[in-house]
Amino acid sequence: MTVDSKQTRETLTVLGLCLLLYIVSSSNNVIGKMLLNDFPFPMTVTMVQLTSISLYSGPFFRLCGVRRFVDISWRYYFRIIVPLALGKFLASVLNHVSLWKISVSYAHTVKATMPLFTVILSRIIMGEKQTGKVYMSLVPIIVGVAIATLTELSFDMAGLISTLTATLGLSLQNIFSKKVLHDTGMHHLRLLHILGRLALCMFLPVWLYFDLAAVLNHPNLIKNGSYRTLILLWADGGLNWLQNVLAFSVMSLVSPLTYAVASASKRLFVIGISLFILGNPVTTINVIGMMMAVFGVLLYNKAKYDARQAEKKQTVLPMTQHSRPQTHKGYVSLPSSPHHNLNYLERSTNGNVSTMRAAGPKQNGSGNILTNGWADQNINVHIHPPINNNVHSNGYTSREKKLSKPNILFV
Repeated sequence: MTVDSKQTRETLTVLGLCLLLYIVSSSNNVIGKMLLNDFPFPMTVTMVQLTSISLYSGPFFRLCGVRRFVDISWRYYFRIIVPLALGKFLASVLNHVSLWKISVSYAHTVKATMPLFTVILSRIIMGEKQTGKVYMSLVPIIVGVAIATLTELSFDMAGLISTLTATLGLSLQNIFSKKVLHDTGMHHLRLLHILGRLALCMFLPVWLYFDLAAVLNHPNLIKNGSYRTLILLWADGGLNWLQNVLAFSVMSLVSPLTYAVASASKRLFVIGISLFILGNPVTTINVIGMMMAVFGVLLYNKAKYDARQAEKKQTVLPMTQHSRPQTHKGYVSLPSSPHHNLNYLERSTNGNVSTMRAAGPKQNGSGNILTNGWADQNINVHIHPPINNNVHSNGYTSREKKLSKPNILFV
């Protein structure tokens, strides 16, 4: 297979997955809205989705060869994983409350504030500073959401508060989920499965106490022999699980910036489909506010991508043209920098670098410079990362793995 045909096939695969993701996400939102209009039990809808994640993920992971769960300490489990499962459940319930109280289009417009919450929480929790471009990209998001709110014809305060709180919860969940992936090397989908199963077990008693009796006695559960509500519940749970799987599949195939564009396009697609099928009334100014908020999210992701690229360039070791490496009594010298924690290499009798010595770099009179002359002697140099980085079995450091992770883990 030629390179061009392979690239064409990969492009068609990504486009097909994106189109399928748009259709599944739109269907999930429309079905969820229809379900909650007739069956107003957000906690029950959440429990069905968590059950779907727990039931479908195991067989699917075995079929696709998703790597197994890694061992973590009980202390880490209760300190990080359990609160994450709690946050997932609460954010999901609040998200369904918002879907019940306000229109799908307005709910997705308000969810565009996630970058704003992420920037604020990252600053408070992680002490992370952003570039000026990132801060400026938040302006159209805030203005767009404000315009959409002021012109929303089906506005509901409880729905707005629920959506903002759910978005805040998802932002927290993304921040700490990235920490778990960074600390443990766990697969994204495996983490989704663990959180879904744990949240289901934790809140099953709560659901039995608050919702079970009311659900069984609700007239729309089985109305005149019709199983419409049960079918919608099953479809909503399955589509929610499939949406997560498709989102992670697209993430694994494209760059973070490409996924950001795909995610913004998906939000526009969901808004458009919901307006067409559900027919909730909107004004021209309202639509302008929605588009401005979504465009702001796209600007934010582009600014974040540029910031990451600049950070990567700053961490590259300096190189200079030189015909031969600088040596001193059989040693090859490397740069001495507290930022890289480099050690010197000992030369074996055949001229190849053989071992990494746990000592400081040898100094010579001409200075220590990593040069292109190394290639002339066929010397393979492996620069070890700083001691405080975790090195995984695949040879990548935790830092490298962290940089390759997508911005958004849960959708």
